[in-house]
Amino acid sequence: MPTALILLAAGQGSRMMSDRAKVLHEVAGAPLLAHAMAAGRALDPALTVVVTGHQAEAVRVAALDIDPEVAVVEQTEQLGTGHAVAQARPALDGFSGDAIVLYGDTPFIRPETLEAMMAARADHAVVVLGFHAADPKHYGRLVMAGETLDRIVEYKDATEAERALTLCNSGVIAADCATLFELIGALSNDNAAGEYYLTDVVGLARARGLSAGVVICDEAETLGVNSRADLAAAEAAFQARARAEALENGVTLTAPETVFFAFDTVIGRDAVIEPNVIFGPDVTVESGARIRAFSHLEGCHVSRGAVVGPFARLRTGAELAEDVRVGNFVEIKNAQVAEGAKVNHLSYIGDATVGEHANIGAGTVTCNYDGVFKHRTEIGAHAFIGSDTMLVAPVRIGAHAMTASGSVITTNVPDDALALGRARQEVKPGLARRLMDRLRAEKAKRKGH
Repeated sequence: MPTALILLAAGQGSRMMSDRAKVLHEVAGAPLLAHAMAAGRALDPALTVVVTGHQAEAVRVAALDIDPEVAVVEQTEQLGTGHAVAQARPALDGFSGDAIVLYGDTPFIRPETLEAMMAARADHAVVVLGFHAADPKHYGRLVMAGETLDRIVEYKDATEAERALTLCNSGVIAADCATLFELIGALSNDNAAGEYYLTDVVGLARARGLSAGVVICDEAETLGVNSRADLAAAEAAFQARARAEALENGVTLTAPETVFFAFDTVIGRDAVIEPNVIFGPDVTVESGARIRAFSHLEGCHVSRGAVVGPFARLRTGAELAEDVRVGNFVEIKNAQVAEGAKVNHLSYIGDATVGEHANIGAGTVTCNYDGVFKHRTEIGAHAFIGSDTMLVAPVRIGAHAMTASGSVITTNVPDDALALGRARQEVKPGLARRLMDRLRAEKAKRKGH
């Protein structure tokens, strides 16, 4: 049975105190919307419809950036969750299969939970995701009749007896697509908020003799983000889970609580991650690599046996081959560093190619930007770049070539050649002492006044 995903992303999120749409706030380097869409992709949906509202254009652009195949519709009036789902109906015209409703601000529902909901559809016309809340607060309550869900009651409309229940509604609901829209078409806004509640479809289904069931998940999966405090809690929850998964997969984290992952970080087994390492989006670290303390990586690939850091920064486009060494206070951007090459100290390598087993001396800079355009530097295999060399791109240093320390290199250096690009040193005997004596005398004279 094909599945359609309806993802609600229309809310304003006023408690966020932000000019930004709530679903565009980030956890682990990705918008909440991206996390929710990733959760839904576990069902391999035939169609995905994102319902926008507040800051509709920004959310539409973000949704299509995440998945260009999604359909995006707009809820122009905020009339409740049932009304929001109804906006997806034209996009699903002619679709035959199940539909499941997810929320853009609820990012952590596990694939196994969604699969359990779809399996439960074999026994029930409508399936709701519930959880037992440690503190039920203002959640809607699931009212059971034996093993069957009888109705969902919003907190505002609940009796004291119903508020005493701890089985709560996550908002996630699954049903046959045609049945879902038929039930939504019968919704009323006769309630305390004057809204069309999606939750009322359960009562409508039961009144028509249809069965409703509940799948129960851990409360942590239903964490919704409605405030900055919630956003921080969501980040903490993501990081705790990512660290646990890394450890289970054979990655050594010497101080797990200090390592921060992005939503898509990939680390191979037997890699070692030292304290205070931060991973931005799009990072792959292969098995056996070591990332030393206080390093920051984003948009890069680190191969087996490479060592990075401490205090190193790898930026987008950094590609490190096997057994590369990148040391303290080194930044690499849009550069390919071949096997066994070393960039150990206080250097910037940008828009460059570094050949195998080349050695880049301390303080080397590839001067890649002329104020308008970026230019590339090529460093050949086994080249030796002397400390404090400025490589003014575009420039090529040949294989087995050398540059003298302190050089400014502006033209290509052939293979096996030595390049010196610095002024001739002059030595003036006794001049240093005479200069200092003069300066000290001037200082004493000024104090006398």
